[in-house]
Amino acid sequence: MPELEREITLKNIGVAGCGLMGSGIAKNLLKKGYSVSVYDINEAAVQKLVSMGANAKKDIRTMAKEVDVLLLSLPSPQLIEKLMIDPEEGAFGALKKGAFILDMSTNDVALTRRLSLKAQAYGLEYFDCPLSGGPAGADEGTLTIMVGGCEAKFPSILPILKAVGTNIHYVGPSGAGQIVKLCNNMIVGGIISLISEALLTGERAGVSKEKMAAIIQKGSGQTKVMEVFGPNIFKNTPEEVTFSLFNMKKDLNLYRNLAENAGIPTMASESARQLYQIAEYLQKGQQDATAVFDIIAQLGIEEKTRV
Repeated sequence: MPELEREITLKNIGVAGCGLMGSGIAKNLLKKGYSVSVYDINEAAVQKLVSMGANAKKDIRTMAKEVDVLLLSLPSPQLIEKLMIDPEEGAFGALKKGAFILDMSTNDVALTRRLSLKAQAYGLEYFDCPLSGGPAGADEGTLTIMVGGCEAKFPSILPILKAVGTNIHYVGPSGAGQIVKLCNNMIVGGIISLISEALLTGERAGVSKEKMAAIIQKGSGQTKVMEVFGPNIFKNTPEEVTFSLFNMKKDLNLYRNLAENAGIPTMASESARQLYQIAEYLQKGQQDATAVFDIIAQLGIEEKTRV
């Protein structure tokens, strides 16, 4: 029974990171009756959530002192590590014993496991809870959530996860959620690059990309990635961000680390990873991941010119 009582008291939640994902998560937590505090360096994003009923905090440490659950939605492993461990600014030293940390960012597996061990030393519970479903899923509360951490404590956080997602999967111990997310994003990033190359090839050879896609989606090449990311390719609107190119590049780099540590060659994913690296170098980082379509198109023109 004590575990059930703990479930009921997990009502004060701090959200660190109010970007495209974090803002939708915070909004849905507010709708479900949670008391939500928010922190982000983007003041406009914070104030938008304040207008919905959230409480703004000046830094993560101040927020950590007051919450039962600290939810992270941050753009890089380096920032997560700094905001959690920094001796003067970090959240670990401020959270009360028994508090929960839900890292909904996409994070490095090894770092996730180190942070989980550090959390245990402070008497805290650390779960990696990476997400799939994009900003639309965050806004609508329909995210898929992959959870790694203590199985016995998992029921305590389930009501919170159900407030922001509809497909929730406990995967295994610490880092397991991140493993699934990185493998998922490698597949998505690779398929975006394959779709881009194939549609460009077909179009230049004489069939429109729209006609090709319609046929492919009825055949064995059908893919959810075409449904989600295809519209940006067809409309040539990479500025409409479903998933940023910067984040895809980051995740493919993290996947490479994961694969290398597992002793698996990255021959299939490496060309896609390099393509996103090139795209970021060419200032496409803040655009949608489908900006690689334009990069392949440009490289194709240059190749044809050389020939």
